[in-house]
Amino acid sequence: MAITTSVKPSLPRTLTINRNRPPKETDPMSLNNRYDFVLVFDVRDGNPNGDPDAGNLPRLDAESGHGLVTDVSLKRKVRNFVGLVKGEQPPFEIYVKEKAILNQTHERAYIEVGAGDELKGEDKKRKGSGDTVDKARAWMCRNFYDVRTFGAVMSTGVNCGQVRGPVQLTFARSVDPVVALEHSITRMAVATEAEAAKQQGDNRTMGRKHTVPYGIYVAHGFVSSFLARQTGFSEEDLELLWQSLENMFEHDRSAARGEMATRGLYVFKHDSELGNAHAHALFERIQIRKKDGVDVARNFADYTVTVDSEALPAGVNLLRKVG
Repeated sequence: MAITTSVKPSLPRTLTINRNRPPKETDPMSLNNRYDFVLVFDVRDGNPNGDPDAGNLPRLDAESGHGLVTDVSLKRKVRNFVGLVKGEQPPFEIYVKEKAILNQTHERAYIEVGAGDELKGEDKKRKGSGDTVDKARAWMCRNFYDVRTFGAVMSTGVNCGQVRGPVQLTFARSVDPVVALEHSITRMAVATEAEAAKQQGDNRTMGRKHTVPYGIYVAHGFVSSFLARQTGFSEEDLELLWQSLENMFEHDRSAARGEMATRGLYVFKHDSELGNAHAHALFERIQIRKKDGVDVARNFADYTVTVDSEALPAGVNLLRKVG
C-alpha cells in the first residue's frame, strides 16, 4: 500500500525525571526493548550539511552523486533542540555545545563527586584514580543528556572515562543523486574604509552560497537497551529523542539551510532486548521512489513513500511517529 506522508506539527512536552540513582534492570524507567528507526527528511534550496574541506559545498558521495548528511550534524540538531526545550539544566545539560571547554566540565564533575583534591598539581598526565573516574563518569551520565544518549570520550586531561551511547545514527543519504549549485551573492556594504576607498564608494562585497535544489534523505538509527542501562538512558529520554527528531528542523532555521523538514520517523520496537528481527530487513520495509512521470524532483509530492507494515516479524511493532 502506497502512503504519501505529511508532517504534523507537535509541541514538545515537558518531561520530569528523577535521577538520584542509576537505573537497575527492574527499574520501570529503564529500557527493556530494542529499537531500530528510519528518519526521513528533505531540503529545498538549502545546504543541509556543508563540507569544510570542499569550500562548504553540500556533502556528496563522489562516485554516485548522492547527497550526504553526517551523523554528527544530526546529533547536533538533537542537542540544540534538547538544550532549547530543557534550558540547559540538569539532568538535561548538553556536554558538546558551542564554545564549550570540555575539561572545565570534567573538573566540575570531580568537584561534585568530592574528588576536587585530585585536580591539584601541574603535571600533564591524565588526572583521576580508577574509582574517581567511575564516579565522575556516572555523574556525567546523570546530568548530561547527550552523554547518556550518544556517549562521549571524556578521557582527555581531567579523566572522566568513556561512555558508549545507546543511541547510534548513520549518515543520511539522499534517495536520488543531488546537484550542488553555487550562487554568487552581493552585499551592498564593505567592512573597512580601505575597501570603500578602493571601490571609490561603490561599497560592494561579493560572496558565494551553495544549495541543493531538492533532496530527500534517509538515515537509520539504533537504540540498545543494554547500553541504555549502563548510561541511565530512560524511557523519558527516549521520548525526548523522538520529539527532537520530529521537531529539530523547526528550530534550526537559517538562510543557508533553506527549507528542511522531518517527513517520516518510523520506529520498529522489538519485544525483546536482543531484538526479534534483523535491522536491515526492517529498514527495507520503508521504500521511497519518484512518482511515474517525474524526471526532476523539486518537492516532497514528487515522491511516494511505501510502508510495508503487513506481516511484520513476530515480536516487532511499527510505531509511526511521523508519516
